[in-house]
Amino acid sequence: MTTSVSTPQTQLGSRFDAIAAVDRGLARGFAQRADMIDEARRFSESIAANTLRSAASHWEPAEIARREFSSELACTLRIPEPTAVGLIAESRALAEDLPGTRAALEAGEISYRHAQVLIGQACSVPEAALPAFEEALLPAARTLTAAKLKHKARVLRERLHPESITARRQKSFSERTSWVQAEPDGMATLTVTTSADVVHSIFARANDAALSLVGPGEPRTLTQVRTDVISDLLVDGVTPSGIGKGIRATVQITVPVMTLLGHSEEPGYLEGYGPIDPDTARDLASRAPSFTRILVHPETGVVLSVGRERYKVPKALRRFLRLRDETCRFAGCNQPARIADLDHTHEWQDLGHTAHDNLAHLCPGCHALKSETGWTVNQEPGGILTWHSPTGRPFVTEPATPIATPIAIPGASPSTGPAAGPPRPARPPLPDEAPF
Repeated sequence: MTTSVSTPQTQLGSRFDAIAAVDRGLARGFAQRADMIDEARRFSESIAANTLRSAASHWEPAEIARREFSSELACTLRIPEPTAVGLIAESRALAEDLPGTRAALEAGEISYRHAQVLIGQACSVPEAALPAFEEALLPAARTLTAAKLKHKARVLRERLHPESITARRQKSFSERTSWVQAEPDGMATLTVTTSADVVHSIFARANDAALSLVGPGEPRTLTQVRTDVISDLLVDGVTPSGIGKGIRATVQITVPVMTLLGHSEEPGYLEGYGPIDPDTARDLASRAPSFTRILVHPETGVVLSVGRERYKVPKALRRFLRLRDETCRFAGCNQPARIADLDHTHEWQDLGHTAHDNLAHLCPGCHALKSETGWTVNQEPGGILTWHSPTGRPFVTEPATPIATPIAIPGASPSTGPAAGPPRPARPPLPDEAPF
């Protein structure tokens, strides 16, 4: 039976064909990128193999090459270094372990997302079983969605895996994690990955509590009530061992003075997130047990430098730098400043000053990268850092909160010099920082 299709529908169909052609081109591009990444990795390793260990570094040449390569790839692609490490591993798997998947990607028969599913499930399949694993799944990869392919691959992997599911669950449980993702309009997402029984128990308890609260006169939906129950338990709850009792959540916000007084609707600024609505900023500030005023003006007494008199960074200067930086200042790193080191850009032992224009936050991993590898950094006026990779390529990072410094800073380091003009307004202007 022949189905008659109208001319407009035929024209629409040709557009779908064009979209599919572009998608095949993207797949080929991903295959080419994987080839280039793996070739560059092998080249980097060959350089390391012919490099003698430096007496100035505690790392072996292979470790230096690995970190230099992954960090520069991350900066080049503007992705976090852990993502770059995963991309390197995926590229290697396509080149060495899954040639059929690599060929299907090059031919545009599967997407890179489908290739990632096969790589992720194949990584723990015994080497001898890999060809059969790949051959069994590639036909499905050409027709199924990535989600359905992952289910099919997981079932096959269970049959081929040499370890019991109990042993693998123990290993996976040791890698449990949680993180926060900023969302638009003053929202954020908390992700918790742990054992399936714990996650379902959390959800069931919150859902049962929410069901008990839903009823006549309750304007919230079940989903909203459940979310509020989870939030209340996490903020105010106590663990069976007593952890959490008496502990209050601590965040750092910056509130413009006029907003705090109700004379402006300028947004506040939440550390680690960004702008928040003025009502929330005022509410948080109203419940803060104390305030720390940070006004960039010579009369405020904010310590911006202690020169060469002391190595330890004074409390006021630490607070200034944490507000300015907010995160680790290596290119692409998003570790919060509160868990990072304050690093002397120009090393203290090389006559660097303990000053706002010679200090920046670096998380322990990036601090080690600066100390042990060929990465170098210079600090420019305004807290701007210019990093130079081992290959000589520059990458610039700017502070999260640009704060103008006074024209004259008593005791500032010699490199400070006069300001180029009138102080720039802080962002937000005239902020009051209220930690609680």
